[in-house]
Amino acid sequence: MGLSRDSFRYRAWCALIGIAGSALLRLLAATWRVRFGGPDPFDGNAFVGSVWHRDFLPATILWRDRNAVVTVSRSRDGDLIDAVLSRLGFAESARGSSSKGGTSMLRSLVRRLRAGSVVGVVADGPRGPAFVAKPGGVALARLTGAPLIPACVGASPRIPIGSWDQAFLPFPFARVVCRYGSPLEVPMDATHEQIEDLTRRLENEMTRLDREIEAELRGG
Repeated sequence: MGLSRDSFRYRAWCALIGIAGSALLRLLAATWRVRFGGPDPFDGNAFVGSVWHRDFLPATILWRDRNAVVTVSRSRDGDLIDAVLSRLGFAESARGSSSKGGTSMLRSLVRRLRAGSVVGVVADGPRGPAFVAKPGGVALARLTGAPLIPACVGASPRIPIGSWDQAFLPFPFARVVCRYGSPLEVPMDATHEQIEDLTRRLENEMTRLDREIEAELRGG
């Protein structure tokens, strides 16, 4: 759309997309047969939840109505995503990216975690490569003392909707499995080498969760 982002028509368009998109996703999720595995991290305490870029869409649907915080770009597409998320029961998004608004976004995430919020991050970043963990989640946990909890999602059958990230959306009435891994505690005085080691541990744990999910889905 060529509308100014400050215009009433643009804001109304975003609101309409938010209402319609969230309603469709809620309707879809109501048909899924969902199974969770691992310790439920939603115990009222702050944590950093780490998912693959591939799993961002189904994970946000599964984490709806928990007032969690996720990062969203400052683009027009980000405006639409933010509108849908707010209608799915997420807190106000932290807007920015690694190339634009990254510092203010990080400050917002740190502030939210220290206030007790749950924050979701993408382990392999906005551009990949897929399934290679970046240190951002570990660094965020280090700054706040919040545990870093890996989470992975799988589904059968599912619709592929991505390219490099292998993103997907579960079909109606699909079997959906979400597994949580062991929390990673990051010392607030962690060195660069420790952050790198914990990042690899995060990646290995998420790879393990993926294998378990696929085995469960194949097993029926």
